[in-house]
Amino acid sequence: MTNPVCLITGASAGIGAAAARLAAQRGYDVAINYNTDRAGADAVAQAAKDAGVRHVIVQADVSDPAAITAMYETVDRTLGPVDALINNAGIVAPSCRVTDLTHDRLRQMFDVNVIGAILVAKEAVLRMEPLGRGVIVNVTSAAARLGSANTYVDYAASKAAMDIFTKGLSDEVAPSGLRVMGIAPGLIETDIHGKGGDPERAARLASGVPMQRTGSAQEVAQAILWLMSDEASYVTGSTLDVTGGR
Repeated sequence: MTNPVCLITGASAGIGAAAARLAAQRGYDVAINYNTDRAGADAVAQAAKDAGVRHVIVQADVSDPAAITAMYETVDRTLGPVDALINNAGIVAPSCRVTDLTHDRLRQMFDVNVIGAILVAKEAVLRMEPLGRGVIVNVTSAAARLGSANTYVDYAASKAAMDIFTKGLSDEVAPSGLRVMGIAPGLIETDIHGKGGDPERAARLASGVPMQRTGSAQEVAQAILWLMSDEASYVTGSTLDVTGGR
């Protein structure tokens, strides 16, 4: 028997990289998507090789529909149709108030975090439904319910859209044997805070978390892999917070 195939978007760093490594350790063949960080993708590929599973590295900007199509064609050709999708690729922009948002920033945010993620999920469903099985985990954010005022309201809005998409898609495909869940990380120690111009943000806000600490990408990855497992066989259409109680 062959291993199940898992595609992880945005797998070169942070939560995506941790999830890809853990998926490989759990016996998935992994498709490692990245956009610009080839070195990070190579490091994840080495971890997959060490775990003894098949792997492929696929460069694709998920805001480009043609790139999404090409990514899946590569995965189909090298590993076979996906059994699991960790829909993780996303961006954040520097902190600002809503009055400072621009049309270009909003277009980029929603092209990647919403439209791209939806199209990535669509292609997974097209491959999963004929098989009558498959799992999709959409990586959203606690920001979707917290709002991120004065910092990332546009990012929070994009993740709220993915929460609703998760529910709608799950209801559509559940009769076909597919499960769709969301995972909403809270203050996690990854480089996304630096990309938003505030690398110390997570540590600075940790005192506001009931558990009084930040989380790790590994802790989020473990929750994702549980949702993908048979242990979560009756879980679909919901979003799991990994927030330390925040």
